[in-house]
Amino acid sequence: MARPSARDLADGALVLVGAALAGWLLDRAGVPSAALFGGLLAGLVRGLTGRRPLGVPRPAAAASQAVVGVSIGALVDPGTLAALGEDWLPVVLVTLATLLLTVGAGLLLRRQPGISPVTGAFAMIAGGASGITAMARDLGADDRMVAVLQYLRVVLIVVAMPVVATTVYGADPAAGTAFPAEADPGRPAGLLFTAGCAVVGVLLARLVRLPVPALLGPLLVAAAVDLGGLSGGATVPGPVEAAAFLLIGLQVGLRFTVASLRTVGRALLPALAVIVGLVVACAGLGLVLSAATGVSELDAYLATTPGGLYAVLATATGTGADATFVLAVQVLRLFVMLLAAPLIARRLRRRPS
Repeated sequence: MARPSARDLADGALVLVGAALAGWLLDRAGVPSAALFGGLLAGLVRGLTGRRPLGVPRPAAAASQAVVGVSIGALVDPGTLAALGEDWLPVVLVTLATLLLTVGAGLLLRRQPGISPVTGAFAMIAGGASGITAMARDLGADDRMVAVLQYLRVVLIVVAMPVVATTVYGADPAAGTAFPAEADPGRPAGLLFTAGCAVVGVLLARLVRLPVPALLGPLLVAAAVDLGGLSGGATVPGPVEAAAFLLIGLQVGLRFTVASLRTVGRALLPALAVIVGLVVACAGLGLVLSAATGVSELDAYLATTPGGLYAVLATATGTGADATFVLAVQVLRLFVMLLAAPLIARRLRRRPS
C-alpha cells in the first residue's frame, strides 16, 4: 500500500480542522450530534469541491464505529431497565410495532429514484441515528441518504418535542427534576473501559461472524459489562466520543457527489411527509402504551418518540416526567433497532426490486 504524500496529509489535516471547527460552532448553536454534523458538513464541502478523492482510512473508520458501539452499550443499566417492571410486555410489543412502522415508512421511500429498499428502511429506522449511520454502508445502504434523513428526523423531533409536550400533553416546565447521576470514575477509567470493550468486542464479533463487527461487538460487550456491574460507572470520555462521531460524519460527507446531492434533494420533501407521519404514528403508540401500563400520556409520548434520545431525556427531566421509565423504553428500542438492522438489510436485499 502506497504511503500518503505530504500533499495528501496536508489535505486531510485541513479537512479535519474544518470539521472540528464546524462541530464546535454547531455545538455552540445547540445543534444535536454537533460533532457528526461538523464532520458531515466539512466532508460534504471537500467531496464536492476537491479534484482528488479523499477518504477516512479504514482503521480510523473501524475505530470510530467501535467507540460509537461502546457509547451506546454503556447506556444499559440494570437499575434503568428494572424500571420497566411488570410493564415489560407492553413495552416490548410497542417497540416491535415501532420497528415495523419505521421499516414500512422506509419502504415508501423506495419509490423515489435512487433509493433502494435497504436505504429507505435504514433512513427511517427510529433508534440510534449515529449507530445506524455508522453501519449503513457495511450493510448495503447509501450512508449519505441515511445520514441526511436520519438527522432530519432528529432535528424535527428536537424542535417540535418541547412544544408538543407542553401544548398537547400539558407538561409543566417548572416541574423539572434532576435525573439521578452516577459517580464519574474519571477519564482514565473511561479510556480503559472504551479500549477494553472495543478490542474484546471486535475480536469476539469476528470470531462468531457477527454482522458489522466493529460496531455491534463493542456494543454488546459494553452492555454486558454494564449489566454485570463491572464498569464502575465508566463511560466513553466526551472528547473520544466526539472524535468518533466527527470521523463518521466525515466518512459520509466525503462520499458526496453532485449526483448524490441531487438524489437527496429530490427525496427531501417526500421524506419529510413520511417522517411527520411516522412521528404521529409513534405518538399513537404512546397512547396505546399509556392505556396498557397506566403511565401518564406524557411519559408514554416521550418514551415512544422516534429519535433524539438526549433531547428526550432533557425534556423528561425538565418537565417532571418519569425520566427513568422514558430512558428504559428508549434504550430498549435502540438496542432492538440496532440488532435488527442486519436482519432487515439481509431480508430486503433478497427481495426483488
